[in-house]
Amino acid sequence: MDVETVFLPSTYESGVPYELFARLREEAAVHWVPEPAVGPWGAGTGYFGIFRHQEVKHVLRTPEDFSSHRGATQIRDPQTPADLAFVRAMMLNTDPPDHSRLRRIVAAAFSPRAVRLLERTIAGRAAALFAAGECDFVEVAADLPVWTLAHVMGVPDGDRRLLHDWASRVIGYQDADYAGLSTADARRLSPMGQLALAARPELAPGVNPRSKAALADMFAYAKALAATPTDETSVMSAMLKGGLTEAEFQNMFFLFAVAGNETLRNGIPGGLLTLLRHPAEHARLRADPALLPAAIEEMLRFWPPVMNFRRTATRDLTLSGQEIKEGDKVVVYHAAANRDPLAFAEPDRFDAGRTPNDHVSFGFGPHFCLGAHLARVQMRAVFTELLRWEVTLTGAPVRLTSNFQNGLKHLPVRLRPA
Repeated sequence: MDVETVFLPSTYESGVPYELFARLREEAAVHWVPEPAVGPWGAGTGYFGIFRHQEVKHVLRTPEDFSSHRGATQIRDPQTPADLAFVRAMMLNTDPPDHSRLRRIVAAAFSPRAVRLLERTIAGRAAALFAAGECDFVEVAADLPVWTLAHVMGVPDGDRRLLHDWASRVIGYQDADYAGLSTADARRLSPMGQLALAARPELAPGVNPRSKAALADMFAYAKALAATPTDETSVMSAMLKGGLTEAEFQNMFFLFAVAGNETLRNGIPGGLLTLLRHPAEHARLRADPALLPAAIEEMLRFWPPVMNFRRTATRDLTLSGQEIKEGDKVVVYHAAANRDPLAFAEPDRFDAGRTPNDHVSFGFGPHFCLGAHLARVQMRAVFTELLRWEVTLTGAPVRLTSNFQNGLKHLPVRLRPA
C-alpha cells in the first residue's frame, strides 16, 4: 500500500489505516507523504509524516523548531497569502509568546473551577438525551457538545444549530454530505441568526472552506453577538475584554464554534462504537462504573477525534535521522502515535482500565487542548447515562470522508433500559 494512502480522504471512509501506520512506524519514525490532487483541490507540496509517539510529542513540544504559525496547522496550505495572514490570527495557529497571550484571555472560562459549575447542568442535559427505541446516535450525541458550547459562548438556544452547521462545513468539507450542510430551522433563529443566513456565501468548487470569504455568515453572526449584552462569565465576554484585534476575535469565535463541538461530536459516537465492538470490556465497565474515567481515556486513545495536525519547520534540522528543510510541512499523526507499541502495551487491544495512558488525542505541549477538561466532563456525563441502557447496533456505521477528523456520519442503534 503506497504511503500517499494516509493523505487521501477516501482512505478513511472504511476506517483509520492502522495496519499501514504500524508498517510505517516499524520502518521509520518519519516518512515523506505526497499530496496528490483530490477532487477540486490541486496537488500540494507533500509533507513529512510523523508516526511514532516519541517523535510526535517532540514535534508538539518544540514550537521553536516546528511552528504552528508559519503555515498554519492544516495539511492543505491556505490558497492565498491573504488567507494565510487571516488564519494566522487564530490561537491554534500561533506560537509562544503570542499563543500564550491569546490563551490567557479565555483560559478562565475553561478552568476546572468554571467547568465544575457546569457539571450538574451537563449531567442533566446528558440524561435527557436518550429515549427507548431506535435512533441515529450521531445525531443524538451532537446535541450535548453544541448545547454546552452555546452555553459557554452565550449563543441563544434557537441559534445552536448554526454552530453544528458551521462545524460540519469546515471540518467535513471533503465529504459531500457535510460540505453544504444547512440544518438550522430559520423559523427558530434569532435576528442574529437570520442575519447570518442572509450573509451565507455561494462558494465555487475548490474554495477553501476555512477562508474569511467562505465563512462570511459565521463572522457576521460573531459581530452581531459581540454587540449583544452577554454574561460576564462567558467566553464572549472574555474575548471582548481581552484587547483582541478584529481578526483575532473572528478567529477565536471560529475556533470555539468549530473545534469546540466537532471533536466531541465525533469522539462520543466513536467511543460508543468502540465499546460495542469490545463487548467484554463494555460488560466489564458496566459491572464496575468506577472504571469510567480510565475507560474514557482509552476511548480517546482508541478513537482519537482528530487524527493529525500540521507544523512547519523553522530551520534545517534532523529528526530521527531524516533531514528536514526550513519551510517543509511536518504532520504529526495522533492516531498512529496512540497505537505505538513503544508507548503502549498491546496497543491494538482496547482496555477499559488501561493505566497509565499517555495518549496524545488532546495534543501535547503549548497547544494541549484548552477544552480537554470540559470535553472529559461531557464524555463522562454521556457514558454515565449510557451505562444504564442496553445499546444494540441496528445497521452499519457510516464514516466521514476526512483525512483530519475521525468521524461518523451515522450510527444506527436501538436503546432500551438495562
